[in-house]
Amino acid sequence: MKPKISDFGMARIFSNDDLEANTSRIVGTIGYVPPEYARKGIYSTKSDVYSFGVLLLQIISGKKISLLHGPNECSSLLDYAYELWNDGKGMEFMDESLDDTYSSYKLLKCLQIALLCVQENPTDRPSMLEVFTMLKNVNTNIMIPKKPAFSKQNEQNKHTRKLEGYSGSTSSINDVTISDFVAR
Repeated sequence: MKPKISDFGMARIFSNDDLEANTSRIVGTIGYVPPEYARKGIYSTKSDVYSFGVLLLQIISGKKISLLHGPNECSSLLDYAYELWNDGKGMEFMDESLDDTYSSYKLLKCLQIALLCVQENPTDRPSMLEVFTMLKNVNTNIMIPKKPAFSKQNEQNKHTRKLEGYSGSTSSINDVTISDFVAR
């Protein structure tokens, strides 16, 4: 496994005054492309932050982004990292060759920073300057990450809400009923 950073740097395409821009064609390596770029072609300086977060997760875990992980091998690398971190089992995510008593705090800090980098909403992601500061300074307060982008849990929740919205409920705010016609 040899991660390469050749696909990063998309944010350099636009001028200094632009905070974000649209592209007509999506380019990049699947797994490293942030959701706003994959879905709408919008890239920004936070696009590189997302890619860096994925790379950092790969480095500290020694796992490929393209494989499914976890006890039932049904989670993406991002979901798996978040679940373990959220359950206080972050060291289980780490590559065994990196595990020693002196680096466990640093590895958990890297995990938390990486999870901040892969947030769904670009405004929730830190800037690269903030990432650098968090990695360099021992006493920096680090925010608590939310579920990562492309989370299967997020997709399942959206799907469940859609189904609940069409569950055949016969009441509404204005007391109008909705009939659901089903063919025999």
